[in-house]
Amino acid sequence: MSRSDRRGHPAPPDPAPRDPVGASAAEREAEGSAEAGDTRAPDPAARSTQAEHPAEPGRGAPPDAPTPSGGAAPDVEAESVETLRDRWLRAEAEVQNFRRRAVREWDEARRAAEERAFLELIGVIDDLERALDAAREEGAPGRWSDGVRLTVQRMRDYLARQGVVVLDPAGRRFDPAYHEAMLEMDPPAGVAPGQVIQVVLKGYARGDRVLRPARVVVARAASPGKSGEPAREADASS
Repeated sequence: MSRSDRRGHPAPPDPAPRDPVGASAAEREAEGSAEAGDTRAPDPAARSTQAEHPAEPGRGAPPDAPTPSGGAAPDVEAESVETLRDRWLRAEAEVQNFRRRAVREWDEARRAAEERAFLELIGVIDDLERALDAAREEGAPGRWSDGVRLTVQRMRDYLARQGVVVLDPAGRRFDPAYHEAMLEMDPPAGVAPGQVIQVVLKGYARGDRVLRPARVVVARAASPGKSGEPAREADASS
């Protein structure tokens, strides 16, 4: 007999079955926890706290537990400071050396370029001086010679302003640092050996640097003559 027959009124209808597909994610999670025996619902606040503050090493350890760094932290810090200071000093020294080397190389390059230009100008002066010598021998007009001579003088004045001096060692002692011997000859009367007899090509110098040595003819030392001694006749003792 049904309950409605026993009590005299109809029984309440049975609850509708729950659709697992239409249930929310929270309901499914609560059902899973209940089936596993965990009646506590997950706390969203606790999850966010754990995500923001992960577990740190050493937290919760007993007071007597040693720290990971031990007592060497000040020594490590001092060593790091000394290492960084040494690296900084080495880098500063390298920068200073680079600057000095760059200035020296730039000065050498500038001086070499200037000397090449001076040598080209000196070659032109040599050609004009040869032209003047030939014009004098051939009896060229004086005005033409004067114009060429004025041009040569202006070039020499420019070289003098740049510190270039002419090496004309006629009658002086031969110096291999500034002179180049082209020929050696027997010394004429009144000329000492090693003295410059003739200048074939003038030299030029700038400061302590020789642009071109003077090409000269040098008096050589006289070869020593062999002196013979008169023969001595020995008297034969009878």
